[in-house]
Amino acid sequence: MAPATITLALDAMGGDHAPDHVVRGAAIARERFPTVRYLLFGDERKIKPLLDKAPKIAALSEIRHTDEAIGDSDKPAQALRRGARSSMRLAIDAVRDNDAQGVVSAGNTGALMAMARFVLKTLPTIDRPAIVGLFPTVKSECTMLDLGANVECDANTLVQFAVMGSAFARTLLGIERPRVGLLNVGSEELKGHEEVRGAYQLLKDGDLPLEFIGYVEGSDIPAGTADVVVTDGFTGNVALKTAEGTARLYTNFLAKAFRRSLMSKLGYLLARPALKTLRARVDPRVYNGAMFVGLNGIVVKSHGSMDAMGFASAIGVAVDMVRGNISERIVADFKHFGAKTAPATVA
Repeated sequence: MAPATITLALDAMGGDHAPDHVVRGAAIARERFPTVRYLLFGDERKIKPLLDKAPKIAALSEIRHTDEAIGDSDKPAQALRRGARSSMRLAIDAVRDNDAQGVVSAGNTGALMAMARFVLKTLPTIDRPAIVGLFPTVKSECTMLDLGANVECDANTLVQFAVMGSAFARTLLGIERPRVGLLNVGSEELKGHEEVRGAYQLLKDGDLPLEFIGYVEGSDIPAGTADVVVTDGFTGNVALKTAEGTARLYTNFLAKAFRRSLMSKLGYLLARPALKTLRARVDPRVYNGAMFVGLNGIVVKSHGSMDAMGFASAIGVAVDMVRGNISERIVADFKHFGAKTAPATVA
């Protein structure tokens, strides 16, 4: 059951624009979540002046001071050894100690995953946490995982991703029975490597609160063929970065086309309302906030270069996950799957 009052731990020193965009993001999020409270972990000398300028969010916030922070270049093992007093680690500890129901950080992804897994541990039957995020599609949005946490995955791990991704989709998108597809190089049953084919059979025969639609290809992601797209972290991260790069490419092409001549500039003036609608539909800030599913606690990763609006979106994901009791949903879903989800051996 979701708590009456939600408190989030914010890594105030994580990200390219910390702590400014963290505090401003919380202020923006207050418009949607006026009762959510915040624990801000970081350098009080830098955080307090920002809160003094935003009294409404200051009234909902508490600063927990530390001089230490995890750098973008710090390796996960190094962060674990030396970062016990860092803003990231203390924010995660707050979730473990029940001072907060979730943590949001724009810091080092590898360090955040390593620390969160070490401190919070994984849910029962889960071998490996995964990074899940939202993609815009022609129809609405879809969720996709893994986006980079696990480069190699066996069949059982992919099945676990399917269960966790469907719970995420039900919680965030409100889809009671999500359509789940396995990302592959074709739609035929015999295509793909052994791990993908094994996951196909397990999902096809399993009793789960989802609609397994079989294999999907890369072109099916933006088409909205599936509500949940399941793949290993290597492929998922490549797909994510390709989509981001393609979006920037077309934005650049469009801008150059409208600047090409006087007529094209006039055309831009006529098309500006439609372009504004398009920009809002594909705005990456709206889709910011990837969750580490499978952990015994809510951990949301914001893109390091994201602005305040994007960080507010990541806060929104954390609040929705807390309210939706996603961890309890995942555990309950696995009870339907029995021995087929027995933990796989992790090298």
